[in-house]
Amino acid sequence: MSVPSSVPVRRRRTGYLAFFLSGICAISSGVVVSVLQEHYALPYGLTGTLLSCMSTGNLLAAFLAGVLPGKIGLKKTILLLGTGYCVGYAMMGLGGWALLLAAAFFLVGLAKGSVLNVCTILVGDNTPERTRGMNTMHSFYACGALLCPFLVTAALRGGDLAPMFVLSALGALLWLTFAAAPVGSASEKKAGGQTNWSFLRSSRFWLLTTLRFCPNGAETSVTGWLVTYFKDCGILSAAISPYTVTVLWGVTMVMRLILAFVFPPKNAYRAMVWMGLGCSIFYCGLMLTKSQVPALLLLALFSLSIAGMNPTAVAAAGRMTSVTSMGVMLPAAGLGAIVMPWLIGLVAEHSGIAAGMAVNLTPCVGMLVFALLVKQTAKKEKVMA
Repeated sequence: MSVPSSVPVRRRRTGYLAFFLSGICAISSGVVVSVLQEHYALPYGLTGTLLSCMSTGNLLAAFLAGVLPGKIGLKKTILLLGTGYCVGYAMMGLGGWALLLAAAFFLVGLAKGSVLNVCTILVGDNTPERTRGMNTMHSFYACGALLCPFLVTAALRGGDLAPMFVLSALGALLWLTFAAAPVGSASEKKAGGQTNWSFLRSSRFWLLTTLRFCPNGAETSVTGWLVTYFKDCGILSAAISPYTVTVLWGVTMVMRLILAFVFPPKNAYRAMVWMGLGCSIFYCGLMLTKSQVPALLLLALFSLSIAGMNPTAVAAAGRMTSVTSMGVMLPAAGLGAIVMPWLIGLVAEHSGIAAGMAVNLTPCVGMLVFALLVKQTAKKEKVMA
């Protein structure tokens, strides 16, 4: 039975809308954790643990979203895992107990990872130009992330915990978006065929996976810790600090749209080397500056550099890109988003927040190193990108 021509369009639009809402809910966690830290007087170590719990949920979701559709279907999978935003943020508003907050952040991460996987399938399988579709989808995510500080700031007028319940309501709206959409059949039929595991033998695949580990760790650490860092070091006031997320994701959204529609990279490998170099230089400068204007400028330049790293790395995988390969790459690369925020919190607990944030220079330099290795490997294998 043929699929009506309107179904791919509806699936693609569902992916865009869901990823927009996920951008608000996922990135708000960086602002929310700062609010929770102040409201509940949380130590740095516990704050880092909460961010790592979210990343752990994100990692597990990448695995579950690859396994469960074959058992219960894609739609039931996202309806099950996608409840995390609604339930998780509601739990954050109920109390400051460590275990409750850890469970809440884990559920938020579970929703974040499952929405990423499912939206990647909905857009990737139902758009004529996969690269443009993926960059457009990530631009919707960046647009949601851009709006989140304004939403949280407006909600704070109702009290410190009001944003948690507003975000919970948005999580419910995201769940309803999937419930009303024609999600599932095309991807599930593809999943029923012969699974190709040949990508596991490719050194380029594993280098790209390690490369993606680095921006995942660096970006999650910046979105999760930078507001706290700017406030505690007195670089920006408490009123202005939350809007650093706006700078980060505003520049990210613009850069991804440029890469999708204006100046698509002619050589993905060379582009990733330049991105890695930019991330290293600008993050180093960000850690050295102590005044407001240079800090915001360097943050914008860092965001400009890191914006295209993940989509470009996926594009560089070429024919290795599939639901199965992404089911391996995303969880493995997602470990960076677990390790780095936790490590920053651990160092900050003992040596201060400035020392903790300096640790994040490691994945920035790692991007440059592994981009060079990927470029060299692709050259030996005579792979074009």
